[in-house]
Amino acid sequence: MYGDLFIADVPIKLANIFIYLFCEELVLYNMKQIMEGRGENSLDKISHKTLISEKISEALASVLPIFLLITALCLTVSPVPTDLMLSYLIASVLIVIGMGLFSLGADVAMTPIGTRIGAAITKSRNLPLILIISFVVGITISFTEPDLQVLAGSAPHINKFVLVFTVSVGVGAFLAIAMFRVLTGIKIKWVFIVFYLLIFALAAFADADFLGISFDSGGVTTGPMTVPFILAIGVGVSNIRSDKAAEEDSFGFVGLCSVGPILAVLILGFIYKGTGAHAANEVLGQWSNTAELSMAYLRAFPRQLIEVSGALAPITVIFIIFQLFYLKLPFRGFVKIFLGLIYTYVGLVLFLVGVNVGFTSLGKAIGTLFTQGWIRNLLVPVSMLMGWNIISAEPAVVVLEKQIEEVSSGAIPGRAIRISLSIAVSLAMGFSVIRVISGISILWFLVPGYAIALLLTFFVPDIFTAIAFDSGGVASGPMTATLMLHFVMGVSAGFGGNIIRDAFGVVALVAMMPLITIQALGVIYNKQKISSETVPESDFGDTEVIELWG
Repeated sequence: MYGDLFIADVPIKLANIFIYLFCEELVLYNMKQIMEGRGENSLDKISHKTLISEKISEALASVLPIFLLITALCLTVSPVPTDLMLSYLIASVLIVIGMGLFSLGADVAMTPIGTRIGAAITKSRNLPLILIISFVVGITISFTEPDLQVLAGSAPHINKFVLVFTVSVGVGAFLAIAMFRVLTGIKIKWVFIVFYLLIFALAAFADADFLGISFDSGGVTTGPMTVPFILAIGVGVSNIRSDKAAEEDSFGFVGLCSVGPILAVLILGFIYKGTGAHAANEVLGQWSNTAELSMAYLRAFPRQLIEVSGALAPITVIFIIFQLFYLKLPFRGFVKIFLGLIYTYVGLVLFLVGVNVGFTSLGKAIGTLFTQGWIRNLLVPVSMLMGWNIISAEPAVVVLEKQIEEVSSGAIPGRAIRISLSIAVSLAMGFSVIRVISGISILWFLVPGYAIALLLTFFVPDIFTAIAFDSGGVASGPMTATLMLHFVMGVSAGFGGNIIRDAFGVVALVAMMPLITIQALGVIYNKQKISSETVPESDFGDTEVIELWG
């Protein structure tokens, strides 16, 4: 009898030990982060400002510009129903908290996992094994990417599972190609040139209903789940190399993983004829009282809990497998990463609930309102202003900025990257609205845009080319896939256009424009570097007189 009680008590004791160590690691991690870089009086600040509050404060600063802009629009030129506005306010709170927790989770878990896995598979020196593992990892991490689920659910003419599976295979194939490129030393610009030429050769003969969705797929597949992981894999691979090109090769993985889905969906268009469905005007969220509004959020939580669980489960399983056979981290390190996964999970659930419930309906409502009366004259400038501000609210942008500053040792400032991205997304939104109004094909924007981007690869350092193509994938995250896509869908519906052909493609333009603006920044950077290297330093003697006038 007592033996049975003892055996039954063992799991409880083990659970208590794990919880104790888990909480201890949380306290130690927060104290360590707070202490770093803050001087001798940092202990006085521990009770006032924790790492979580810092991340949430950073998220608030990022979301505040787009929040204030949309609020001003709703209170002035584009009034919306009160229930939509209240839903939007609730969503904004969830998004700020979610972004803060997600950012912390990316630092603690996603980045270390990707870095260690990238280094582990590269150290094996077994090329076939590396490519197979990269292919499987690429499929696994992208299959349940939340951005991809949003886009697949918005495309009525393609079966959701078919689209998600096709895109995931494309990501897996091109993650393997990215690994092959790094290991063989192939210049990244030639890889982009070859595959984009192939893409536009196929696009010239593709079904018009597949054009926008194919290029959009390349943008949304590199979202908040995959970007930290793929970026970290690039760092992990480059860290085991000591050559001069290792720094440059740590970037470009996200950009190449964005190419795969475009190519895969274009090929799908030739063999899959679609369901024949058409995009219908969605019924905007309407709640007669606050109880109905709260129920809308409560119903959204279980759905996002399941979807994010599906997104994190494969990554968790992959990490555990590598931990058992390759990494063999100490228990404390394992607990720290597990804690980071919990932060990531909770943050992403809150973020996606807020975006999907509060931002989707509001975006479409505002887009439709801006097609009516005199206000349509403000449509293009307002859309560009929204594009300028929304990039700061993309959670993966922060991850990219940090990696760029760390790898370049501050030579490429994150602020310059963010300004370049803001310009890019602003122009992309203006072009998207012009395309809806005019009804012209998206190829009239994509072909010259990518031609300019590929031409610039010959005039900038390779690291800027890699960063530019990574930035294109990062910029087209969940905020773009929900708020801006539905804003353009509302504009298309207001003008009576074809939503499938006119609205889809906005994510593609958002993903394309950073290729130009970031590389333009690279041209400026390169000229400044050359001029600083060519200016001779004068060597004056101690007794020489220096003339300061002509």
